[in-house]
Amino acid sequence: MKHSVVVVDDHILLSEAISELVNGFENFKTLYSCKNGKELLTMLKDPKNIPEIVLMDVNMPILNGIDATAELKQHHPQIKVIALSVETEEKTIINMLRAGAKGYLVKDTKKEILEEALNEVLQKGYYHTNTIAQLLIGSLTKEEDEMVLKDREIEFITHACSEKTYKEIADLMFLSPKTIEGYRDVLYAKLNLKNRIGLVLYAIRNNLFKP
Repeated sequence: MKHSVVVVDDHILLSEAISELVNGFENFKTLYSCKNGKELLTMLKDPKNIPEIVLMDVNMPILNGIDATAELKQHHPQIKVIALSVETEEKTIINMLRAGAKGYLVKDTKKEILEEALNEVLQKGYYHTNTIAQLLIGSLTKEEDEMVLKDREIEFITHACSEKTYKEIADLMFLSPKTIEGYRDVLYAKLNLKNRIGLVLYAIRNNLFKP
C-alpha cells in the first residue's frame, strides 16, 4: 500500500506537476492538492483526507505555509510536513523548522531527491538536502556532533531557536549583547556553522530543541 501525500501550493500548474511526480514514485501517491493552508485545514476535517505527508509551499495567500504548518503541529502532529519553496532566506527556513516542518526542499530539486526526502521523513523523521545544508550550515562531523557544550552555550542555542533577537536573548541571559555575540561566534567556530539556521538544525539533530 502506497503512502499518502498532499500537495499544498497556490500555483495550479506547479501543484499538478508535483502531484504527478509523486504519483510516479513507487511508494507514494497524491491524495489530493490544495491552493492554500486554509483549504488544507478544511479538508482535514474529514478523517479520510488525512495524509501521512504534506508537501507545503511557504508563500501562499489566505494562510501561508508557516502558519499552516504550525496548525498541523498542534492539531495533526502525526502529519509530517516537508516545505517545498523557492525561498532560501535563513529567516524563512528557520520559521518553517520552528513551525514543525521535518524537511525543506527548494522547488528546483531533482525528482530523485524529492523521493528520497519522502522516504527519509517516514523512516527517520526529518530530511535536509545537501544543498540547503551546504548553503546554510556547512558539514557537521561526527566529532562535532559529539562535542560537549557548556550549559550556557546550550541555553544560548535554545534561545537562538526562537524568534528572539540577540539583544532579547542577552536580556534573558542577563548578559551584554557583546557577550552574546561572543557566544554566537564561538559556537559558529566550534560547530563549523555559518549562521543562525545552523544552530537551529544542530539543536534539532541533537535533541536540544524539538520543533
